[in-house]
Amino acid sequence: MDMQRQLTKLIRPAVACIAMVLVSNRLCAESAPNILYIFTDDQSARSVSCYEEARPWAETPHIDRLAESGMRFTTSYTGTWCQPSRASALSGLLQHGVKTLTYTARRYAVSYDPEQLRFFPSVFRTHGYETACIGKSHLGEDVGHGRDWDYSVIWDRGGGRRNVMAYYNNTLVRTNGGPREPLGGYSTDRYTELAVDYIKEKEGGDKPWYLWLCYGGVHGPYTPADRHKTTYDEAPAAKVPSDIFGPRPTKPEHMKNMTRWKKDQDGNPKGYDGAVKKYHKAVKSLDDGVGAVVKALKESGQLANTVIIFTSDQGFAWGQHGSNEKWMPYDANICAPLIFSAPRLIEPGTVCKEPVNGVDIVRTIHSLAGIEPEWKMHGRDLMGLLANPQKPLKEPMLMINTTYEYGENIIDKLKAKDYDAFKRRDLSAWMMMRDGKHKYIRHFKDNVIEELYDLEKDPDELNNLAVNPEYKNKVRELRAKAVDEFRKKGGDFVAHLPEPQGP
Repeated sequence: MDMQRQLTKLIRPAVACIAMVLVSNRLCAESAPNILYIFTDDQSARSVSCYEEARPWAETPHIDRLAESGMRFTTSYTGTWCQPSRASALSGLLQHGVKTLTYTARRYAVSYDPEQLRFFPSVFRTHGYETACIGKSHLGEDVGHGRDWDYSVIWDRGGGRRNVMAYYNNTLVRTNGGPREPLGGYSTDRYTELAVDYIKEKEGGDKPWYLWLCYGGVHGPYTPADRHKTTYDEAPAAKVPSDIFGPRPTKPEHMKNMTRWKKDQDGNPKGYDGAVKKYHKAVKSLDDGVGAVVKALKESGQLANTVIIFTSDQGFAWGQHGSNEKWMPYDANICAPLIFSAPRLIEPGTVCKEPVNGVDIVRTIHSLAGIEPEWKMHGRDLMGLLANPQKPLKEPMLMINTTYEYGENIIDKLKAKDYDAFKRRDLSAWMMMRDGKHKYIRHFKDNVIEELYDLEKDPDELNNLAVNPEYKNKVRELRAKAVDEFRKKGGDFVAHLPEPQGP
C-alpha cells in the first residue's frame, strides 16, 4: 500500500504536467495563425513591379497587392543559392551551422542526418500545427514526410537527369513520401492548384496550419506558361547594366574582367533582351499563383487568420558585375523580394529598409506562431520591425556562401587551405556583413582583396572602397566586427580564414 502511495505521488505531478502541456498546446493551436510561406526560385526583387528597381514594363499586380496589404522589405538576403537557402529556411541556421549535409556522387544528390540537422516544422507539429510542403525540396531523397510534414507533394529532383531539370514540365513528385509520379501540366500552375486545394480543405479546421509553397519558377530555363509566351514582346528593350563588361578596376582580381556574356557585332551583349524578357514572362505565372492562393484564403474565410510571407530563395543578376547567376555577394545577384502580410498585425502599405536575411524569417515565423525555437537559431526576430519598420535592429545582418561545403567541412577545408574546394564557376566562398549603410565582404581565398561599399552613395556596388587608403581604418573595423559577429553565431571557421590582400 505504501508503495502504491509513493507511485501515486510520483505519477500525479507527471500526469498534471502532461495535461498542462496538452492544454497549452491546444490553447496555442486555437489562437495561433495559419502561416503561408511562399518561396519562389531565383526571383530578383527587380522582377516585382512594386520595387523601385523593377523593369519599367514589369507587371506583377497580385504580388503588388500583397505588398499593399502588409509590409515590403527593400533588402532581403534570403540566401545565396538554391540548396543552402532551403536548408536555412528549414533549420534557421546559416550555411556554416548546417551540420551533416553532404553531397553524394552527384552534385544535386545530398544526404543529412535528421537527428543532428533538425527542421523546425517537426517542432511545429508537436505544438498543434499541421504542416505541409508543396514543390521543390532540393535536399535529397529524405523529404521528411511523417517527421516534418503531415502532407507533402515534393519534387526532390531525384530519379534521373531528366527530373533534375524538370522545373516546368515533366516533373516527377513524391506525394506523402511515396514513389515519384508525374505531376502533370505546367509545374507552377500545378503547385498553385495543389495549394488552393489544401487551403480549401482547411476551411473550418480545428488546427492551425503551416504551408511551405516552394515554386520551381523562375529558375532556368525560364519557361513561361503558354498564356504568357507573348507578354512583353512589345515592351522597350531591357536596359543593359553599365558593368556587364569590364574592366572593374577596384574589384578583386577574379572580378575585374569577368563576364558571362558574349558581344554581338555591335558590341552589345548577345541575346540579352530576349533572355531578360523570357525570365519576366515566367514570373507572370508566379504572380497568378499568388492571386489564386489569396483568393482561396478569402473565399474560405481564412484570410483574416493567415500570415502570408512571400520571398524567393535568392535573387538573380542579369549582367550586373558581368554575371548571369546568383552566388555572388552583390545585391544585384542575391537580393530577393520579401513581403509580410498579416491582418491586424502589420499596417498595410508599409516599407522597411532594414537589411534582413532568411534565418531572420525563420525566427520570426516562430514568434508569429507563439513557439519558442528548440535550438539556438542564427536569425534575428523581426517582430519589432513588423510593428515599427523605422526602428533598426541591434545586430548587423550576416550572410555566407561556402558553395558545396557545410558545417564542419568548411573548417576542414580552411585548415587544409583547400580553397579550391569552394570553387564554383571560377568563383569562391565568401562571408558578408551589412552594417548600416556599409557592406563588407571577405573572400575565402589567398591573396584576395576585401570589398567595402557605401550603399547609400553606391547602390550598384561599382566602387570598392577597400582599395582606397582613406578607408583603411573602416575596413579594419568592419573586418574585426564581422569576425566577432560570425563567432557569436557558432562560426568557428573564422579562426582559419586566409589573410586578405592589403590595398
